[in-house]
Amino acid sequence: ILSAGDDMVSLVRDLLYEQSCIDELSKYGLASQLQDDGFLNWQPGTSAELAQVEVWRGFLSEVIPSLVDAGWQIKFDETFSLEFVEAEDWQVEIESKNDWFELGFDLAVGKQKVKLLPLMTQLLQEYDIEKLPEVVSMQMDDGRYLQLPMEQFKPVYRILYELFEGAGTTTGSPPKFAQYDAMRVAELDESLGNRIVWQGGENIRRIGAQLKNFSGVERVEVPESARVELREYQRQGVDWLQFLRTFGFNGILADDMGLGKTVQALIHLQIEKSSGRLDRPCLIIAPTSLMGTWKNEAARFTPDLRVLTLQGSRRHASFEQINNYDIVLSTYPLIVRDRDVLLPIEYHYVILDEAQIIKNPRAKVSQLVRLVNARHRLCLTGTPMENHLGELWALFDFLMPGFLSNKETFTKRFRTPIEKHGDEERQQQLSNRLAPFMLRRRKREVAAELPPKTEMIRTVTFEPAQAALYESIRLSMEKRVREAVAARGFARSHITILDALLKLRQTCCDPRLLKLEEAQRVKDSAKLELLMEMLDELLAEGRRILVFSQFTQMLALIESELEIQNIGYTKLTGQTRDRDRAIDSFRNGEVDLFLISLKAGGVGLNLTEADTVIHYDPWWNPATENQATDRTHRIGQDKPVFVYKLITENTLEEKIVEMQARKQMLADGVYQNIDVSESFEVTRDDLEMLLAPQLT
Repeated sequence: ILSAGDDMVSLVRDLLYEQSCIDELSKYGLASQLQDDGFLNWQPGTSAELAQVEVWRGFLSEVIPSLVDAGWQIKFDETFSLEFVEAEDWQVEIESKNDWFELGFDLAVGKQKVKLLPLMTQLLQEYDIEKLPEVVSMQMDDGRYLQLPMEQFKPVYRILYELFEGAGTTTGSPPKFAQYDAMRVAELDESLGNRIVWQGGENIRRIGAQLKNFSGVERVEVPESARVELREYQRQGVDWLQFLRTFGFNGILADDMGLGKTVQALIHLQIEKSSGRLDRPCLIIAPTSLMGTWKNEAARFTPDLRVLTLQGSRRHASFEQINNYDIVLSTYPLIVRDRDVLLPIEYHYVILDEAQIIKNPRAKVSQLVRLVNARHRLCLTGTPMENHLGELWALFDFLMPGFLSNKETFTKRFRTPIEKHGDEERQQQLSNRLAPFMLRRRKREVAAELPPKTEMIRTVTFEPAQAALYESIRLSMEKRVREAVAARGFARSHITILDALLKLRQTCCDPRLLKLEEAQRVKDSAKLELLMEMLDELLAEGRRILVFSQFTQMLALIESELEIQNIGYTKLTGQTRDRDRAIDSFRNGEVDLFLISLKAGGVGLNLTEADTVIHYDPWWNPATENQATDRTHRIGQDKPVFVYKLITENTLEEKIVEMQARKQMLADGVYQNIDVSESFEVTRDDLEMLLAPQLT
């Protein structure tokens, strides 16, 4: 009952309709609270400030018009001051000096310019970059809220997020960026189109556009002092190295094994000397086994380059002469010993050969090479990634620190989405980002004259005694691993897991590899018998054969069988004293069979005299096996190459082959932009698979 002058008016409330109105408002993110005067007070049902603003923005711009159309009466209190505005365009100012540049961002809102960086700080504090709403509202200094539709601006936010994350997005001075980030400037230009107004930075924008649309580089002249006729792809590789140097970038020459990465690097350094830029020595760090290769190829192809080899006990006498040479050769073990001498010197280039050696950033040698003082850095490796993307990050952290962010950010942004979830968009983003800075050519693409390579898997089945031994060890190891994981967790049971897998692999190779009494009682080795049968047949056909194994003891067992059957051979392991003699006896045709440990002979050999490769036992990643195979399937080979992998049926060796295929897909996804749609990381499920019971 209400009073209306002298009259009393009775109003009948429609409680059902009122409830329907309450329900209607509740659908839009508003929550009601009953006040003392009986009225309902409505507020956003969230405590996050920007989320509350987003509820009001949607209610004011989208809900109220529909309620008015439905007959609702809407009145605004004069104290209500919430106002939303839109940006008309983006204004970006670039200041560049030497090898860095600054970005200043302003948004034009009417006649007012609004600094973007403080707003970005708001955004990143309130929202997950992957879960942005359709429209984001950010409060400006005058209290108004700037609204940006994400359909249009999400690509921009992703770029800005990557640029400014961890770089201090505050109202202070804009952070400095390296020139390799110029590509992000080009991506901004592409995302905003004609809505962006540029001020300055023409050179940075030009570099960014060249990186963004990277498809080739300008041809450079090879000096007459270089005594080599380069293949076309090698000329392109030299051009690419010069492109990197011109713009102050570093990168990875990641050609397949055998395509001549060494000669491309040498010609690049010869160009540097001929142009007068090589006014300091260049430090080349390589495995010990490759010292001779670098020295010999430099003498053969670039005799104008003065080369100093720092190797052996007499190297100390040459330390004072380092600055008198163009190239200084050292090894990964010696860089640790000679750091007090080598690190203080200023170099024109530091080049890491077989650069995958520094894939563990925590290793001492990996940390030391990062301290080398050089104008330019270059990695040479046919396997920039063997197991996971973290290894690729480690190489670029040496080349251009910060290019792929820090390790934690890289893992969150790229490694986890790609390896665990098969995120194709992230994989494409990573491939595009790496494209200008990693050159990789496959033999099948650029060396069409190479004869074909045929890969075959030869399987063998255990005899009963060896099968029983394998199953016995599998059961005991599975129990031991489960107990270790239960007690210490999966991550801290690494040694136990590796020991279990090692024993199973050894059982597949030959029971005599195991230091177990029950294993010594088993006299059968199905795989060794298969190998000897194959060798009889292949040698009778006139084949020249390389046999690789992870286990030097296994090579010793093979050696004993060869001596019994009076088959000539040579052998190369880490214990081989006269490495050159072992290699020459095969090259010169004294023997047709070469036993090689994967660690000692997987890199640094050129054995095109062979036409057959046998991998006695599979290794976890395909890159290692491919490196070994490429000792013979490389430039200079004129015979078809046959590759055999010996696999024991119904054992973890079959599972290792499956894991190799998955890791190869991961590598191809980064190198060649192919689809990656499954998990790649070794997980508990993988362990379950590897320790699964033998199928019959």
